[in-house]
Amino acid sequence: MSSERSAERRIVSVDALRLGDHACMGTADVAGESPWKVFTAYTRTSLARREKVLLVMDPDDLTDDEVVTLLDAGGGQAVAAWDSGQLVLRRNTEMYVPDGRFEKERTIDAYRAEVDRSYAEGWSGLRVTADMSWAPRVRLDPERLLDYEASVAPLFADPLFTAICWYDRRRFGDELTARFAEVHPVRVVDLPDSPPVTGIPEGGRIAGGAEPGTGPEFVEALREALDHRNDAGPGHFVLDLRDLCFMEAHCAWQLISLAASLPPGSAVTVRCGELLALVLEQLGAAEVPQLVVRVEDEAAAAG
Repeated sequence: MSSERSAERRIVSVDALRLGDHACMGTADVAGESPWKVFTAYTRTSLARREKVLLVMDPDDLTDDEVVTLLDAGGGQAVAAWDSGQLVLRRNTEMYVPDGRFEKERTIDAYRAEVDRSYAEGWSGLRVTADMSWAPRVRLDPERLLDYEASVAPLFADPLFTAICWYDRRRFGDELTARFAEVHPVRVVDLPDSPPVTGIPEGGRIAGGAEPGTGPEFVEALREALDHRNDAGPGHFVLDLRDLCFMEAHCAWQLISLAASLPPGSAVTVRCGELLALVLEQLGAAEVPQLVVRVEDEAAAAG
């Protein structure tokens, strides 16, 4: 990787990954040491952007049917993506050691072929997450794996290829996991389950998740943020949702409804990422005069 990309090392939530990012995640970085909440948000975001998703899992992990069911959560999106070929599941032994041996250039070529295939199939990009536990399985020298991770930069020269390498510290140990994280420009960390509200001068910032299990907390957080308004008349304030890692449609509808309930002349500016803006648009946000949706990328968020 270039020295410029290396110097850019960032720690982000999964929804803040940029196109072309080469990211690392360790089990110590996620609550409960299960990566599936992160992978689910990563997959749903990618599918909504019409990107192809390739999940490379350990042979001892969940079965393909179990993974699709977990990612789908009854919504139908992951099932449809699986049927259409937008979602693909592979085992890491197949990708990295198909004959029991690891060959760096062969692996890089295999991923390059996956990128080419995704373009040929008409997808807008390719998102990968790979369980790296194949390496201790075949007793690969850690130095060879470090060399591989430092050698895949040409893949990420294509800005529409994004990947998360997952290192299970129970298999690699804390010291090695930290070393592998150091050769990645980006580190992915989890966000808390409950969506806390943090005050900002114009309104409130909400982080966390807005899924079925946390929906009531999210709605309460919204109400708390909106309580800053002046009940005597129109209010003007901002909801900063750029740190929100995922939002179910019902929670988005609640946001629209709460904005619509404000007095005429009120203005609620929602600062959010592309995916949340798309959900709000599909649910009719444009029909609520009190609601303004402003898409801001990570560079704006950092400012």
